[in-house]
Amino acid sequence: MTLAGEGRDGSNLEIKVVTQRAMGDILLIEDEPAMADFIVRSLTKEGHHVDYVATGDAGLDRALKFNYGLLIVDRMLPGTDGLSLVKVLRERQVRVPVLFLSNLGELDDRILGLNAGGDDYLPKPFAFVELLARVNALLRRRVQTAEQIVLQLGDLEMHLVKREVRRQGREIDLKPREFTLLEYMLRHANQVVTRTMLLEGVWGYHFDPKTNIVETHISRLRAKIGADMVDTVRGSGYIIHAARSNG
Repeated sequence: MTLAGEGRDGSNLEIKVVTQRAMGDILLIEDEPAMADFIVRSLTKEGHHVDYVATGDAGLDRALKFNYGLLIVDRMLPGTDGLSLVKVLRERQVRVPVLFLSNLGELDDRILGLNAGGDDYLPKPFAFVELLARVNALLRRRVQTAEQIVLQLGDLEMHLVKREVRRQGREIDLKPREFTLLEYMLRHANQVVTRTMLLEGVWGYHFDPKTNIVETHISRLRAKIGADMVDTVRGSGYIIHAARSNG
């Protein structure tokens, strides 16, 4: 399947979708130590690899940085609460399945969780066999429907799962941060992205570090993919577009 949209300059960004197997690692975001220990130990015995954090802010940071197969999220968390955490992920197009755990088990609470972007909702207390069944079902669904997305802008292609970038068929070697920067810009193709947007979306900074980190990486990216694709919009930011023909 291919999705396409036309930019302001008439160039197209295509998103190609094909099925590919997904990773199965789990991130547990739970602030009750005894509950977290029980879930981690029990799922580990069943063959799952589980990372664990105790706050919403830490969970959001890890979920944005790493490609987990499933998030298990407590509704009531210190800092960013579970609902807000998942809403942010969905706004940023992170489609990882989410299983909510909560002491709030009424119908309205479950509906809130699902409407916030959750895929399943399990009230506490629960039997581990039910948690395991729900976890396995969500992971199976992820395996069956996981998407390998190829972002294409003009003659530039980015394969997100294979972590490959090519222009006119030639492979371009990008460092991890350069890859993330290019992905962010391609998802905002033909739009001006500001320095603040890049600091937040690529580096996770919610403050200005007072360095030239953005400018340095933009310069390196230009050198690798071609300066004809990235323009500086003076006083505003940067814009990526398909290379314009000379004809």
